[in-house]
Amino acid sequence: MTNRIQKIREYTVSTMEGWFNMFFTKELNPMYHLGALTVYLFWIVLVSGIYVFVLYESSIFGAWSSLEYMSNELWWSAGIMRSLHRYASDAAIITIILHLTREFVLDRFRSFRWFSWFSGVPLLWMTALLGISGYWMVWDTMAQYVAIASSEMMDWLPIFTEPMARNFLTNDDMNDRFFTLIAFIHVIGLPIFLLFGIWIHLLRISRSVINPPRGLAIGTLVALVALSLYKPAVSHEQANLDTVPTDINLDWFYLNIYPLADNWPMWAVWSLVWAVSALLIILPWFPKKKQPPVAEIFPEECNGCGQCVDDCPYSAITMEPRTDDLPYDEVAVVHDSYCASCGICAGSCPSSTPFRKMDPLVTGIDMPHESVNMLREECNSKLEELDGDTSIIIFGCDHAAELERYKGGDTAVVTLPCTGMLPASFIDYAFRRGNVDGVFITGCLENNCHYRLGNHWLDGRIHKDRKPALRSRVDRNRIRIFRAESPDQKKLDSQINEFRDYLQSYSGEQDGEDGSGEETKQ
Repeated sequence: MTNRIQKIREYTVSTMEGWFNMFFTKELNPMYHLGALTVYLFWIVLVSGIYVFVLYESSIFGAWSSLEYMSNELWWSAGIMRSLHRYASDAAIITIILHLTREFVLDRFRSFRWFSWFSGVPLLWMTALLGISGYWMVWDTMAQYVAIASSEMMDWLPIFTEPMARNFLTNDDMNDRFFTLIAFIHVIGLPIFLLFGIWIHLLRISRSVINPPRGLAIGTLVALVALSLYKPAVSHEQANLDTVPTDINLDWFYLNIYPLADNWPMWAVWSLVWAVSALLIILPWFPKKKQPPVAEIFPEECNGCGQCVDDCPYSAITMEPRTDDLPYDEVAVVHDSYCASCGICAGSCPSSTPFRKMDPLVTGIDMPHESVNMLREECNSKLEELDGDTSIIIFGCDHAAELERYKGGDTAVVTLPCTGMLPASFIDYAFRRGNVDGVFITGCLENNCHYRLGNHWLDGRIHKDRKPALRSRVDRNRIRIFRAESPDQKKLDSQINEFRDYLQSYSGEQDGEDGSGEETKQ
């Protein structure tokens, strides 16, 4: 039942993202780059914030007036930068929420992924506090409202000897040191903690992408600048502690907690904050996801090449000095708690070739539950069962379009935890071992691999851009790559039929020096 619900969730997300693909293309789909987009937006916030801060006067009388001067007299430069600062900050909240929601719906937050989720929760707090402290610096009536409401919330906690709210009773209670403190927190203190938090968040992610594709980055910046010109960010009236603000246009992205503080008991507000935070923290273990067996090292077959270390998406493998008598300096070591059980490392190992005479086949690194030896035996069995004028073998993954429907007759189907687990030599093996006319490879869409890098590494091996590479003797014209997820089933049907028709009329001549022929990608 659980798997069925998860399939429905994945199908729904894939369908929605498919709509984005039609508009943005797969390469520039923002849903595939939410984390990188968030970091990029933080950079925009930083650069625009520094520009504004150079002209900002951190004093009780100068704070509001300096921002008004920027918005009215320097609207073409500082005014735009101020608006860009505001809208990029709001956009970052949107991408963060979408990123969190997407990872939750796709069940990419438990098991080996728990650390990234867990370390991401404090980043939510830091981002919110950055936004709130930024509004304090404006010192308009909204800043006054936020400052008083924040102090009342903090006063409920038994951590201060004197009530903070007393600092906001009259204008005479305020001084310039307050703005110096807020400026330090907003400009230096919190950003440093946020940067450190992002580094921790990505600690277990190898080859982490923190920059979105250039086209998406440019489009995002242009959209934010256009919005800044169309609706510039402006201040409310200057703060006056002798009066009570009545007309406040809240930024609901950052200040949504304050209306609750006005209408709920303070214990209820803090209970909600703590409950949401606690729920996010314990989610990876509620319920705990069963982890498949992790990768296993066979030192006698490992030559210390380090290819598995380079290809692992989650920094789960390191090279350590050898303690045996083999003539190699290092041996791979798997860190169990980091391992995703994706099998990409097995596909990257040079010893994972089905042409070896060893029986059973033992490789330098392998998956206990789905070994390369099992893969060779499965391929042998299914290749022998092929029967038809134009036969093909399909390699796919467990997280993309369903392939069981194609089994039988002139079609063999082999599914893997990730297509990145497939050693490129198995494509050569299929052509030389059986009566196969073509090899069809499918799986997760580009930029949306369930294990981040699997489809990218396999493409590199086929095109000889990644070791261990597919040999030049293999006719690439007899290989078709078409990525397809659950909503793309009809497109996959069509591509398989078109590929079979193509093979029937194919003359067998290779295109190019390395035999790389036409392929279709989705």
